[in-house]
Amino acid sequence: MIGKTISHYRILEKLGEGGMGVVYKAEDTKLGRTVALKFLPPELTRDPEAKERFIQEAQAASALDHPNICNIHEIDETNDGRMFIVMACYEGESLKAKIERGPLKLDEALDIAVQMARGLAKAHEQEIIHRDIKPANVFITKDGLVKIVDFGLAKLTGKTKLTKTGLTLGTAAYMSPEQARGAPMDHRTDIWSFGAILYEMLAGESPFRGEYDQSVIYSILNEEPQPVTSVRPEVPRALERVVERCLEKDPENRCDSVEELIRDMRQLEGTPAPTSAERTMQQSKELPSIAVLPFTDMSPAHDEEYFCEGIAEELINGLAQIAGLRVAARTSAFQFTDKGLDVRRVGKQLGVESVLEGSVRKAGTRLRITAQLIDVADGYHLWSEKYDRELEDIFAIQDEISLAIVEKLKGKLLREDRSKLERRFTENEEAYNLYLRGRYIYYRRYQAGMSKAIEFFQQAIEKDPLYALPYVGIADCYGQFAHWGWLDPRVAYPKAKEAVARALEIDDRLAEAHVSLGWIKEYHDWDFAAAEAEFKRALALNSNSIVAHYWYAILLAVLGRMAEAEDEARQALKLDPINLLTNWHLGVVLIFSRRYDESIEQFQKILEMDTGFSQAHLLLASSLGYCGRWDEAIAAFKKYIALVGEIPLGIGYLGWAVAGSGRREEALALLGRLNDMAKERFVPSRYRALIHMCLGERNQAFEYLNEAIEERDGWMIYAKTLPLYDSLRSDPRFALLLNKVGLAD
Repeated sequence: MIGKTISHYRILEKLGEGGMGVVYKAEDTKLGRTVALKFLPPELTRDPEAKERFIQEAQAASALDHPNICNIHEIDETNDGRMFIVMACYEGESLKAKIERGPLKLDEALDIAVQMARGLAKAHEQEIIHRDIKPANVFITKDGLVKIVDFGLAKLTGKTKLTKTGLTLGTAAYMSPEQARGAPMDHRTDIWSFGAILYEMLAGESPFRGEYDQSVIYSILNEEPQPVTSVRPEVPRALERVVERCLEKDPENRCDSVEELIRDMRQLEGTPAPTSAERTMQQSKELPSIAVLPFTDMSPAHDEEYFCEGIAEELINGLAQIAGLRVAARTSAFQFTDKGLDVRRVGKQLGVESVLEGSVRKAGTRLRITAQLIDVADGYHLWSEKYDRELEDIFAIQDEISLAIVEKLKGKLLREDRSKLERRFTENEEAYNLYLRGRYIYYRRYQAGMSKAIEFFQQAIEKDPLYALPYVGIADCYGQFAHWGWLDPRVAYPKAKEAVARALEIDDRLAEAHVSLGWIKEYHDWDFAAAEAEFKRALALNSNSIVAHYWYAILLAVLGRMAEAEDEARQALKLDPINLLTNWHLGVVLIFSRRYDESIEQFQKILEMDTGFSQAHLLLASSLGYCGRWDEAIAAFKKYIALVGEIPLGIGYLGWAVAGSGRREEALALLGRLNDMAKERFVPSRYRALIHMCLGERNQAFEYLNEAIEERDGWMIYAKTLPLYDSLRSDPRFALLLNKVGLAD
């Protein structure tokens, strides 16, 4: 084969051979690139029905777009009917070759395992099972990027007998028990194989061994492997538990998803030297700690979810005021709503010693609230209580629960702390109830919901005009309207400013109000010194304010103070580690710092937590564009649009990426789409500027950027440091533009 040309591929050398075929390195003479050609055994595709099935599987596998999966470029066949697959060719080595040199370093094994798991998670998300995960099918590039190969190919052999000459249903040492028995398989068979590989990376030997395949299979079905720590004592027990969960013989007892494995392994990964903020957080871990979960709605109509979240949030806010008590952030704790998880496991994931859970049953004006405080270490109840009251007693109930918890955790409570717990923002039960409804909707962050949330906040104010928190809620809603281009900023920001001013007039000790005012000062007034003062004031009032930390981080990044920005972003992340927004803001800071590989990894991590989080798709796409990976960026922008619809923001940034890829006509078509939208609704001028900028049309770009400044577009503050504008920086007009925003050097 060496030296022959197949189609437009010239065979250069043989790379390897296995049960799924022979692989050659080849030159793509059309595109001038190096590729890998895998020629499949004739047995796999000789039968027309099998051949058709194989093509369908290859098509499905080729749709997998993920950095840790080697995609299929093309499938074709030679003149004599022999099928072959065209794949990317990388410099590096297989995991099999690496393991043959001995056990891997712990951090290296963990890094490879996490990358493998990410690739598997992507495939499982699209209901594709590999079925032949083994070290020979894992390739590691010279840059340390893990690529899983042969996705979807093993399914073709799924109906082939294990004993058939030349073919096996997977590879014996890495088969799951159900695979070895020929029983039905699902994604958990890949999890078994993953566990076998992780064991081998750590121990330097397979968990199940034998002189021939049938003896290995007997061992898989009937024997337990030696514990990893008995072979390599320095392996952390937590990592050994990950392996054990993967290698459960009964799939029902096995780890249920790869995402779960990723979370467990990420907790074991090494971290850089701590910043001063991180050292403070480490010290705080020695304090008594608690997570308050959303209470369960036990009402007959099951329509009190907002009330259940609201009472938990009020307890969190009250307990957070207590010196010497560490309280898990709302968004982290609320990740476990309706998850049905063991509270001991929840507590371990949140890093707390105790968990408060409860339920609410509401019938008319009567309430029954139960609450129990549970020790994470052993699952035993530290305290429990039941309250049967009228709805008007809700504030007293909150106080009783909070005081009982603190007394249990601390042993004694200072008078000052008691006064903080008992501080109330309204005595009006109806106003409080309406505020909870508004906040419940606001946290869902969708456009129509913001309008409904404002209605509830306004109704709360009608019930109690001196209730400050609903004014903050109104300000935050209008801020979101302006920020995402749902409403002209010249209309939205003044309404936000008016509302937050009223909140501070009522109570200038509200950290939430100072955060909102800082946001307005930054994004609308372009008064960065005043914005910084407000964020610092908010942190002085509540050092654990997550939103204050991450919005202050963005301000510092805008000003070019990157080290400080990262410190603040990581402080927010330490306070609320599984909050999508705290993770997202760290990714934003990494973009400003031009650490694109790290930002891509950060947004991929977020999407592992929630694939539907649209803002992560948006920023992942941007990071890919900054790297010049335009095709990947375009795909990510399209995923964003699929989630949020054809809104101007998505169309504008897609146009930027399409223009960057050199597809001028397509970019102009998207520009025309924005112009059509502008006839019906407000469309920020900045989006059109981005497309012209990437098309090299500077005059039009500056025209629209100046219009964006006239619109008070808050995103214009990013111009000083965001790489998006690098192509314009040499133009004298750019300095004038920065001056208008208040960011001139």
